[in-house]
Amino acid sequence: MASTQIDLSAAVWRKSSYSNGSGGDCVEVADGLPGAVPVRDSKRRHGPVIVVPAGAWAAFVTAVKA
Repeated sequence: MASTQIDLSAAVWRKSSYSNGSGGDCVEVADGLPGAVPVRDSKRRHGPVIVVPAGAWAAFVTAVKA
């Protein structure tokens, strides 16, 4: 069986533009992974990561902006 693990050791994370220094609920995403968008809680950087298919992420962002 093929591994479905994605190596995130070199991921460059960026915070949501809504992040602030007062502990708001924020997310970070990593760019540069073909076909996938890793998402994590900015307050739990060593916690779990959700990997979303890029198409689903694009649809989510479009819906949130609407």
